[in-house]
Amino acid sequence: MFGNPFYFSLIRKYVILVGTLFNNIHITKNDKNGNQISLIKVPIMYAAKDKMLARIIQDATITRPTAVAPLPVISFEMGRMDYDGTRKLNTIGRASVRDATDSSKFKYQYNPVPYNINFKVFVYAKNAEDGTKIIEQILPFFTPDWTTTVNLIPEMEVTMDIPVVLNNISCEDTYSGDLKERRAIVWTLDLVLKGYLYGPVKKGGIIKFVYNNYYIPDVADGKMPDAVGETPIAEVVTIQPGLSNTGAPINYYGGPNANTGTIPYAEINVNDDFGYITQIYNTDET
Repeated sequence: MFGNPFYFSLIRKYVILVGTLFNNIHITKNDKNGNQISLIKVPIMYAAKDKMLARIIQDATITRPTAVAPLPVISFEMGRMDYDGTRKLNTIGRASVRDATDSSKFKYQYNPVPYNINFKVFVYAKNAEDGTKIIEQILPFFTPDWTTTVNLIPEMEVTMDIPVVLNNISCEDTYSGDLKERRAIVWTLDLVLKGYLYGPVKKGGIIKFVYNNYYIPDVADGKMPDAVGETPIAEVVTIQPGLSNTGAPINYYGGPNANTGTIPYAEINVNDDFGYITQIYNTDET
């Protein structure tokens, strides 16, 4: 139905953004005298909670390094996406940039559609102290949101501030069964990323000459007649770029290719440093 394939990897970028927020967390291990004996970087991966617990809570007698996931560890997953009408922009609004491959064209894109993307972040620890060490490094930065500037679509120079809101946090202890079973304390953080999804990039010509007719209708018998076709043109206003043959911007006409005027507007490129020439003609002049 839509017939115009496009892909900007926006959802993928939002997933990477959430993972990046938690990819540099460390905890320390101290001896009984309080001296630091090790610094551990907490690994993070994209995985569902059930799958991670299946890896963590396995046969406690297995000692191979790859048998179970090391603790502490962080995982996260994306959930549902909800349309957010409170952030909706004008549908027909658009942003445009010059086409680097064709100076006579520009690329434009209509305003994006706002969506709230839900994420869950899980912090797994085998004792309460490790879990609180990680959580206390996260919570102070969410008040209740953390905003990151993201270059969403480089070709359109689209850079947006994307808030990530922390809505809820909970803790559970999965310890059950006999003493040989591995214990895992799980902290769950519910996040909402306020993102945008963009439509396709389109191309169009650059308007270099504007021609406007102005009408001043007469009021007869208290009624306003239709100006077009019934009222003569009162004024004509034209607007065009102005550039001298030496490359200087000017705001007067002077005739094309004249030493004291502008070169033809068709020869002026969008990246030239031009001025704007506005000319007003009355009915007699037109």
